[in-house]
Amino acid sequence: MSIPDDVVITAEAREPVWDPTLGIPVATAWQGKPINRLVAIGDSITQGFASGAIYQTDLSYPAIVAYELGWDGLRYPTYGGPGGLPLNIELLLRVLEERFGAELSWWELPMALFAARQFADQVEDYWERGPGSVLPAPSATNHVLAVYGWALRDALDLTADRCAAEIGQPTDDLVDQIVQNHSARAALRVLPRATAADRRSTLFDAAVALGAQTGDDPEYGIETLVIFLGANNALGTVSQLRVEWSGPGYDDLSRNGSFTVWRPTHFIAELAHVADKVQAIRARHVIWCTVPHVTIAPIARGVNGKLAPESRYFPYYTRPWISDSQFEAGRDPSITGDEARAVDSAIDQYNDAITLVVGDARRQGRDWYLLDIAGVLDRLASRRYLESPQARPSWWRPYPLPPELAALSPMPDSRFLTGDASGRRTGGLFSLDGTHPTTVGYGIVAQELIDIMVRAGVIFYQRDGRTPRTGPVRVDFARLIRRDTLLTRPPTNVTASLDVLGWADETLDLIRRVIP
Repeated sequence: MSIPDDVVITAEAREPVWDPTLGIPVATAWQGKPINRLVAIGDSITQGFASGAIYQTDLSYPAIVAYELGWDGLRYPTYGGPGGLPLNIELLLRVLEERFGAELSWWELPMALFAARQFADQVEDYWERGPGSVLPAPSATNHVLAVYGWALRDALDLTADRCAAEIGQPTDDLVDQIVQNHSARAALRVLPRATAADRRSTLFDAAVALGAQTGDDPEYGIETLVIFLGANNALGTVSQLRVEWSGPGYDDLSRNGSFTVWRPTHFIAELAHVADKVQAIRARHVIWCTVPHVTIAPIARGVNGKLAPESRYFPYYTRPWISDSQFEAGRDPSITGDEARAVDSAIDQYNDAITLVVGDARRQGRDWYLLDIAGVLDRLASRRYLESPQARPSWWRPYPLPPELAALSPMPDSRFLTGDASGRRTGGLFSLDGTHPTTVGYGIVAQELIDIMVRAGVIFYQRDGRTPRTGPVRVDFARLIRRDTLLTRPPTNVTASLDVLGWADETLDLIRRVIP
């Protein structure tokens, strides 16, 4: 493996930034109440992607925060049909469970493959030729400005016109039954489209327009702006299990599709453009989120034991349904422990750069904050730290789950979700694509944001939208648990050995297709 010379490999994991203000005071004075209480710019995590699809956008972290704000005005796109875009793994498994039970026998595999392709064909027809192919009439600009699969350059460049131009005449392929141009189709429900000028607007342009909607507050049209971008500048390393460092053309959407991880110098150059765009948005408070370490996500499972008792890395990372005894290097898809360390080190440099952006802004008097979400995930990492005390860095402490989650049995963790007829057996924080949070996982992100917003002086209201809340503002996790079907009643065919998911990935190339 050739590691670029700008990647600084570190022996110990980067210590998260615990103080969202970075210890830099900012004097503030506000008038009135901004029209747009919350705006979020991001990718799949901000959009609410889960189990291979964007579907229940009312359970995204911005929607959870808006609910706790007592604000019913949050605007976000919706995705209907049979489970959203591009393919809902949870619904697929429930279809197979209904027809074939908790386990697939060898003689049922041909019929199961037919049923899976039939489900995929139904999804494809809905979005390419059915009701999903008709865009809703343009309305007011969304507050949730996020599209799954988008890296920094996508957010900087892509507009409704460019996304529409990507979508050609669909073909009804009997084998490749994934919605064509599904990310562009999803984006057209996010980006402004009402006028010719709107159709040339990026996510940042849309946020600028929202920030200009001043009223009761004569200076700011947005109260809190969240920026959560950058994960897709490294996510390909685990979704494709391939490390391809960025090179010339990293900032060109027509050329950068083969890269799975951006060199730190390239990421920092892109980040500077993003920071310039954010400075033009009239928001009282801006919260920047760091990039999670993608190698912690359970879609890439470490095998063959840790490199050493004190190491946080395994020799290889492969799919979670491939056991240690089954794994063969060279045959099974994988990245090495050294590659995982290099990717994590690059992400540490991304996050140091994001921290510098926030620090510079605060020194200029801007009320910007840092949410080190990478540190939150590190503190939840089951196999990396919770099960390996000797691998824990000196700063590490376990993340205190909300009482409602800690009371569940088994307690949710970051392992791949498995279950059987008795219910959930492992996992619960990551959905069935092994990359994106479950509903309660999104609730944890929302709680971290809420804590910073309270510190910034944001007032949270009761559900009537008028009565200020008193005491600590806590996410209603009981509500989220009721909505989280993976937590309360996972498909019974998500067995401990993950045989069904492994079969689905082998026959449908599932993971590569649904994780952008």
